[in-house]
Amino acid sequence: MTSLQESLHRVRQRIAQQCGVLGRDPQTVQLLAVSKTFALSAVLEAHQAGQQQFGENYIQEGVEKIVACRARSDCRDMVWHCIGPIQSNKTRLVATHFDWVHTVDRLKIAQRLSEQRPPDMPPMQICIQVNVDGGANKAGVAPDDALELGRQVAALPRLRLRGLMTIPEPAPDYASALAPHRAAKALWDHMRAAGLEMDTLSMGMSADLEAALAAGSTMVRVGSAIFGSR
Repeated sequence: MTSLQESLHRVRQRIAQQCGVLGRDPQTVQLLAVSKTFALSAVLEAHQAGQQQFGENYIQEGVEKIVACRARSDCRDMVWHCIGPIQSNKTRLVATHFDWVHTVDRLKIAQRLSEQRPPDMPPMQICIQVNVDGGANKAGVAPDDALELGRQVAALPRLRLRGLMTIPEPAPDYASALAPHRAAKALWDHMRAAGLEMDTLSMGMSADLEAALAAGSTMVRVGSAIFGSR
């Protein structure tokens, strides 16, 4: 087993161990391997170890990896998530290559993705990014505006609203990390109770995945703990 495969195995063990503590089924948690800045060879190595879901922050870099992987017969099961900011002039690239987008925080971007999603492709899976802890320099819709944006996204063709994504500020300890994740889960519950069909809560990264799982995350986005430091 290579060092990358060992790291991937350790992350899966962390998820399984925390789910055991919480009484959760590990199968209810998806692991998204964040491969930004890492070479295609690292992505292929992770895929060979059974990883199927990959997240990219930089659109052009991500598209290059997606094109290379989809040209290979052994990589057709890969699922690609755009987890970085999207400028209006990049929506067509995203719409024609990625499977998921986690960073929709305004209607204009959602409308462009809807208009530019090729009709022969499955609907694009959408998470709304919420600035859950009010960070001044962070992207994301304000929590009070998330429900309305969710309703607008859910009404657009060629898109499927799946849930919420958050990136809280780094926390010094477990309790501090848990608070914004619980706030995101409460918002997710509120939006579901209001009638939005959502099944995904994308939160938790290498440093705080245990706290995110305790709050109810269904998808953790892990980069450095799998691929190493950038």
